[in-house]
Amino acid sequence: MSKPFGIAAVQMSVVPWDAPATVEKMADVTQQIARSFPWVQMIVFHELCVAGLVQFVAEPSPGAWRRSAEVIPGGPLSTRLCEIARKTRKWLIPGSMYELDGDKLYNTSLAISPEGEIVAKYRKMFPWLPLEAGTAFGDEFVVFDVPDVGRFGLSICYDMWFPETIRNLVWMGAEVIIHPTMTPTSDRELELVLSRANAIFNQCYFVDVNGIGPWGGGRSLIVDPNGRVLQEAGQHETIMTEIIDLELVRQTREYGTIGLAQTLKQWRDTPVQYPAYRDGIGQGELFKTLGPLRFFRKLES
Repeated sequence: MSKPFGIAAVQMSVVPWDAPATVEKMADVTQQIARSFPWVQMIVFHELCVAGLVQFVAEPSPGAWRRSAEVIPGGPLSTRLCEIARKTRKWLIPGSMYELDGDKLYNTSLAISPEGEIVAKYRKMFPWLPLEAGTAFGDEFVVFDVPDVGRFGLSICYDMWFPETIRNLVWMGAEVIIHPTMTPTSDRELELVLSRANAIFNQCYFVDVNGIGPWGGGRSLIVDPNGRVLQEAGQHETIMTEIIDLELVRQTREYGTIGLAQTLKQWRDTPVQYPAYRDGIGQGELFKTLGPLRFFRKLES
């Protein structure tokens, strides 16, 4: 049975140094989509859309980025985002935002239901070092269900460089990966490859939404479970709308990628026990010669 689902990926600029104003811009965009494209059921923004990663540019006052952090749920920004979802009756993935939990700071993505409830909260597992050195590592894989549609998984930016993160979400049943990112650097070209690769390896949809300007180089894309790019944005503000069909995920997993490779079935059926996970990743021969993770290291002649 076909399971069509309307999704909008929003590639936009933020309001510098002003998280509340950015959230209001997100509200305007969400309302515009709800009016213009009523069939869209989920709206996705880029990583740290709410606050902006202001370490990239000279901020007007030290620590401005930390002042946008809040306890979730209950903080004013997340409360307002819930109101937006409830008012428009849309699933809302507001990219990610800074979350405070005790003395720890997380880069956190939310899934908010059309009823305005936070149904999933994911903390980025692999902060991009050294830039995010002050951000704590998340330690929980997160999926959520859209009733009568299917299961979605949350991932953030650098996480997709570690194949195990997406594979674990798929192992948990994810059919669509929602992946807000914020990449203004030259590796965006590589991330386009990684988005397709993750979709192919895991026979799932991969929705990768980037920012623009200092908050990203654009080129957001939506990839189907056969690895085909359905849409790729340019480097300006863009709303990509797409109807995805989760039955295609099930067909691809059952009959194979482009009708050829039933990879997930073979992964399930293999008798191989992977030594890296059985014995511990750090026990590999590779790591006996690999130096420690260090920052701002000078090149050696």
